[in-house]
Amino acid sequence: MATAAPLVVRLLASSVSVASRAGKIVRDVMSKGELGIVEKGKDDYQTEADRSAQTCIISSLASQYPKINIIGEEGSPEHEGEIPSDWLITEGDEEVLKLVCPGNLQGVKEEEVVVWVDPLDGTSEYTQGALMLKRDPWERWKTYMTHPFISMKWYLSLQQSNYGFLEHVTVLIGISVNETPVAGVIHQPYYKEGSGVGKKLGRTIWGLQGAGVGGFSLAPPPSSLIITTTRSHSNPVVEQALQVMNASQVLRVGGAGYKVLQLLEGKASVYVFASPGCKKWDTCAPEAVLAAAGGALTDVLGRRYKYGPAEPHPNKTGVLAAVNPELHKYALERIPQELKDALAKK
Repeated sequence: MATAAPLVVRLLASSVSVASRAGKIVRDVMSKGELGIVEKGKDDYQTEADRSAQTCIISSLASQYPKINIIGEEGSPEHEGEIPSDWLITEGDEEVLKLVCPGNLQGVKEEEVVVWVDPLDGTSEYTQGALMLKRDPWERWKTYMTHPFISMKWYLSLQQSNYGFLEHVTVLIGISVNETPVAGVIHQPYYKEGSGVGKKLGRTIWGLQGAGVGGFSLAPPPSSLIITTTRSHSNPVVEQALQVMNASQVLRVGGAGYKVLQLLEGKASVYVFASPGCKKWDTCAPEAVLAAAGGALTDVLGRRYKYGPAEPHPNKTGVLAAVNPELHKYALERIPQELKDALAKK
C-alpha cells in the first residue's frame, strides 16, 4: 500500500479493505451453518463470526500500525491454530487513498489513535437471519428450540420474511484521535445490490472528517418526522422518549450501524435510544460517518461521548443522532428534562 498519504487516510483505506474481508468471514460462517453461539453475559451473545471477523480486523490493522490502540468488542479472543493468510489484509482501498487529508489530521501519530471495533453489530439479527435461511422447516424449528434470542412471536414474524434481518448486520471500525471520532467504516455483509446474475452482495460505507463520505448516496431526511430506534432492547423510558417526539412513524431496527444508515439514506430523521445499552464500539464508526456527512451523534443530554483508551466502554446516557444539526436540536429539546435527569443518574 502506498505510504505517501497521511496516517489517518492510510488507516481508513486499510479499514475499508479489512471490513470487506471481515464481512465475507461473517457470510462464510453463516453458510457453514454452525454459528458457535456462546453467552458472554445476560442477553449478550457471541458467535464464531464475531470472533473470526475480529481476529481478521485486529490482526490486519495491528500488523501495519503496531502502535495504535485497538479496542474490540470481543476483547482478545484466542484463535485456535495459525491465522489464515487470507485473513491478513495489507492493501488499502484505492479510492480512499486518493482523499485529501484535512489539515488538522495530517500530523496524527499512531500513538494518538484509538480504533474501536465491533466485528458484528447486530448479533441477534444475524442469528435470527441464520434461522430463516434454513430451507427445511424441521431444521428451522430445531434451531428455534435451542435459540437464545427468539420468542415464539418473533419466530412467527420471521416466517413472513425470506431474508430475516440480515441487512441490519454491520461490521464497524471507528477511528478516534484525541478522544474524537474522525473516520469510520460501516460494512453491510448482506446488502443486496442489483438482481439476477449481476447481483452484488455487501457494501462498504466510509466517512472522514473534513473530506466527506463514500460508498452510498447521501439523501435528505424524510419530509415527515420518522424515528429509528431499538428493535429488541426497549423499556418504559425508551418508549417515553419516543412518544414525546410526536413522530409520524417509528422504525424498530437492529444495530447502531444500521440505524445511522437509516439517517444517511433518508429513511429516518432521528435515531433515539434513551437508555444505557450500547457501547463505544457500537457508536464510534457511525458517529464518525454521520459527522462527516454533516450530522451529529450525542447522548440524550446533548453531550458528545469521548473515545479515548481509558474511557468506560458503556454509553450510559443513551444515543441521540440526526443527519443535520437542526433535527438534532429539535429532538434534544423534545426530551423532557426529568427523563434526562433520570438517565444521567444511572
